[in-house]
Amino acid sequence: MLCQELTNEQNSEFVRQSAGLLLKNVIIAKESPKKDELAARWLQLDAQTRSAVKQAALQTLGTSARGASNGATQIIQAIAEVELPHNEWPELIPGMLENVTGLTKADNEDLRRATLQALGLVCEAVDPNVLVQYSNPILTAVVSGARKEEPSAKVQESALKALYNALEFVKSNFEEANERNYIMTVLCHATRHEVLAVQVAAFECLVKIAFLYYRFMNEYMETALGGITIWGMKHKEEAIALQAVEFWSTICEVEADILAEGEVEEGELDEPPRKNFGFGFAAVLELSEALWWLMTKKEEDDDEDDWNISMAASTCLALLASCSQDAVVQPVLTFVQTHIQSTDWRYREASVMAFGAILDGPNPEVLGPVVSQALPVLLGLMKDPSVLVKDTTAWTLGRVCELLPNFIPMECLQLFMSSLLEGLQEHHRVAANCAWSIMNIGENLGVAHGDADTYILSQFFDTMVQATNAAADRSSDPNFKASCYEAMSSLVQNCARDCLDTVNKLAILVLERLEHTSSMQNQLLTADDKRNHYELQSNLCGLLAACIRRLHSQVVPIADRSMAAVLTVMSGASKTSTVLEDAFLTIGGLTTALEGDFARYMGAFAPELFTALQNVEEYQMCSIAVGLVGDISRALGEQMLPYCDQLMNVLMQDLQNPALNKMVKPSILSTFGDIAVAIGGNFSAYVEVTMLILSQASVMATNTMANQYDFDYGNQLRESIIEAYVGITQGLHGAGKDDLLSSATPQVFAFAQEVAQSDKPRTPEVTNGLVGLIGDLADAIPVGPYRALFSEEWVGSLFRSIKKDKNMDVEAKKTAKWARDMVKRQIGA
Repeated sequence: MLCQELTNEQNSEFVRQSAGLLLKNVIIAKESPKKDELAARWLQLDAQTRSAVKQAALQTLGTSARGASNGATQIIQAIAEVELPHNEWPELIPGMLENVTGLTKADNEDLRRATLQALGLVCEAVDPNVLVQYSNPILTAVVSGARKEEPSAKVQESALKALYNALEFVKSNFEEANERNYIMTVLCHATRHEVLAVQVAAFECLVKIAFLYYRFMNEYMETALGGITIWGMKHKEEAIALQAVEFWSTICEVEADILAEGEVEEGELDEPPRKNFGFGFAAVLELSEALWWLMTKKEEDDDEDDWNISMAASTCLALLASCSQDAVVQPVLTFVQTHIQSTDWRYREASVMAFGAILDGPNPEVLGPVVSQALPVLLGLMKDPSVLVKDTTAWTLGRVCELLPNFIPMECLQLFMSSLLEGLQEHHRVAANCAWSIMNIGENLGVAHGDADTYILSQFFDTMVQATNAAADRSSDPNFKASCYEAMSSLVQNCARDCLDTVNKLAILVLERLEHTSSMQNQLLTADDKRNHYELQSNLCGLLAACIRRLHSQVVPIADRSMAAVLTVMSGASKTSTVLEDAFLTIGGLTTALEGDFARYMGAFAPELFTALQNVEEYQMCSIAVGLVGDISRALGEQMLPYCDQLMNVLMQDLQNPALNKMVKPSILSTFGDIAVAIGGNFSAYVEVTMLILSQASVMATNTMANQYDFDYGNQLRESIIEAYVGITQGLHGAGKDDLLSSATPQVFAFAQEVAQSDKPRTPEVTNGLVGLIGDLADAIPVGPYRALFSEEWVGSLFRSIKKDKNMDVEAKKTAKWARDMVKRQIGA
């Protein structure tokens, strides 16, 4: 019936488009598991039904009713996404090629346009590895429609958009010089088309080609692309200028990545080092000038959230700085020095923006002294009559705090801090950047682990906390409030010991506010009121957690009150807010600070913990809860035992639940090790089932890496399995359960051998963990029975590889030496 409604030319365009949308929605969905369910259902339909839907969609491509043809393209995309990976519907691509290039179809503009649109959607949706086999006919179709000889601009636009989506899987075509030259010629001609949409689509293709095929760009940059893109940057149409800037942003980003790769030892790279053609470096003078002038294209009423040419240009300049490094400094400083005192606010703003944009990339020893000299001018601009100038100045000061904080002269520090604190009372844009600056300076001029009696910000600390707190209180903007709380958290986490009195007072103030918010819970009426209320509670919990971590054992006097306040917040929290996540992080801070004394809260908290662990739909909440189990286990030790039966059952169920996001599961495996260390010999009740689960996880890790090529996740699983085995080994050995540990040794060794001898990429964390695990086993089990396992060649080979592995730090090599000594003890018995 829906097929008839779609193809019926007598129906209204709305009815036909709706029919197409409904058909598409019964074939595919956006998210799993619904997507997998619908795909399986479609594949189980009889061939006749599926064929009828396909024919209806293909037939509708030729209609002049744009809504109907759009619906048809979405149906084709959905079916292709489901069927092509199963090698079904092989006639689709050849049929679409015929629609575009066939002589009998040449006069049907609607058919050719819609076919190219459908082809683009198919290229966008289907795995490129599946489409490689169709690369030649797809490329033939799209390039045919994109040529300058094509009479229809609409067809040409659709062809270029399809080409954009096809670029990833036409690698073999791009490696052929003749084919590549033809494609580049077509695109260069299209950038000068008289229709704007065609020009923009052509530039979009060039941007993507610059990213995917940078290695081939040298032969085109000097002869064509350099001139075309500089011309595009100066074009009166912003849509073209944006894409031209984006082209150079892409080039600069690729070259910055290559420079970063050059700092890595050649043997540590997965692929041969790429050649850096230095396009950004070569064009630094011309680009700096073009970008600076584009940065002046700004109006006072511009929306700060809208992407415009000024923002694109400043982003590109920052990327140019990262790839051209010191070469960008002088050209940009020339513009800055010339225009920073201009009577035109746009020139002043662009000058400050340009200066801030180049702070990351050049050598700090080159740029640092320039920053020191420029700060008085920048601080003066915090009083500029233009809000946009002050906003950009505050952002630049934040960049200084983030990247070059040690170049803030001591004689400027008082004025620097005063400017930031006064800026908190300015327009919200300025105030937000001042809060960000305070966060950066708190972190980057702070003390590692609070291990100092005093520090450079001690004299300002109390004033900074009070001013930031007052700014949060004054504002009704939830985003600004969050920025202020983040700034205070940064100050608290990195302060010296002489600031702890202020931290304690702040913690009590936060508690009072948290208690007040809970008392106001029943007075919330509107959805906005509730959302703002929960956001405030999240911010308060986050700041309280920072205070607790910094106070550590000094938090004891307010521990009961803190726990009570957080439990009250949790009891009234909305499932759609982040309050629970921040509340759990606060409790995590309490467990670390109180250690075994946290046991007195477990009776009240355990139900909340188990509920969160079972909340598989909110996987981030579940993940935080899993991490908290590890924190509590380390804090409580054997006091954890009363909760372990239920805890282990819930964790086992989570591992077996397909609805739980897979990224949570490695941390669950690690948690078994934390629990084993905590309860020692009592873990013997769970050893058998845990070893079975770890064996299954090992198989999953191997399959993930071998069949799905997901090396990151495979290594995460392996690292977590190792951590579980280490915890079990240490827990049982510490309790004298070496006989139970011995029976598990062959399984652990089989896993270790598989990981050590695997030809798949292995992270340093996995290697280091594996060496530590072997050492723990050698130290724990009785000497003699497993001499043959410890004597196997792969064990010695693993230890020898550590000596050569430049990814291993000093601590890792110390661990390896200790483990090697333990193994020698086993072998020498």
